[in-house]
Amino acid sequence: QVQLVESGGGLVQAGGSLRLSCAASGRTFRVRTRGWFRQAPGKEREFVAAIAWSDGSTYYADSVKGRFTISRDTAKNTVYLQMNLLKPEDTAVYYCAATSAPIITLTDRYDSWGQGTQVTVSS
Repeated sequence: QVQLVESGGGLVQAGGSLRLSCAASGRTFRVRTRGWFRQAPGKEREFVAAIAWSDGSTYYADSVKGRFTISRDTAKNTVYLQMNLLKPEDTAVYYCAATSAPIITLTDRYDSWGQGTQVTVSS
């Protein structure tokens, strides 16, 4: 089992920035991909970004491309999500996740999840 703990959420004005962190522990040797998802009130959880643990290749949802950057620190077993030019529609609970599959956007292919961190963007 892999344990994931997110941090870094908060309240920010539109146009501002936040950086989320996700630290992993446990049986992380099986993890090939780490991802970020988000869920707004009344909506389904959606894919935001993913990174391949071995080579750092990345993939983004169209809605965040050019504004968000996912990165990793292999020594700390931590993934980051740098969020710039935030918009009110980015408001959601953000979850980090891990999977033994290669980069994939499907929520149900990720089997380890963090508890979530709230991001609120005011207009």
